[in-house]
Amino acid sequence: MKVLVATNNKHKLEEISAILNKMGVELQSLSDIGLDIEVDETGETFLENALLKAREVEAITGSIVIADDSGLEVMALDGRPGVNSARYSGYSGIDKDAKNREKLLEEMKNVPDEKRNARFCTVIAAVMPDGRELTAEGFVYGRIGRAEVGTNGFGYDSLFIVDGYDKTMAELDPEVKNSISHRANALKSFEIQFRELLQS
Repeated sequence: MKVLVATNNKHKLEEISAILNKMGVELQSLSDIGLDIEVDETGETFLENALLKAREVEAITGSIVIADDSGLEVMALDGRPGVNSARYSGYSGIDKDAKNREKLLEEMKNVPDEKRNARFCTVIAAVMPDGRELTAEGFVYGRIGRAEVGTNGFGYDSLFIVDGYDKTMAELDPEVKNSISHRANALKSFEIQFRELLQS
């Protein structure tokens, strides 16, 4: 069975493949089918954006489509950057991630250690050609550090100190990170629901 993932992000594909390949599902990216599309993420929540992407790509292709939306929520910033995590700084160039981290550190500079709680969130959505849909969410909790530490991550990983590890996401071994990440936690729930959906 072929399933289309509404992304060209290799990291996302690898994480999703690790789970769904066990079910005999062959994943394809947008580039694999020659589809060049950028869905406007106009939703106010990760759930809305994941469904927007999955629904739009399914309408174009008629395939089973999986999409996700992820981001960082900082409690002291009322949940920001949230759905704007990837474009928080307003930059879109190659140094976008660095600019996003710079802005976050600047906004957090006067926040005391005990109030720097944060979480990463992922919502995964699947849309079937017959109209059935499912969604799953996952979180990983921690706090925002005061400087970047580690080189094994991307995005905000080098600032996010994981609860229970006292290391940033970017310091963790990739296998450990992938087993505890927000996307991994969402995928565990998604796998159960998706298996049931395919069998029904």
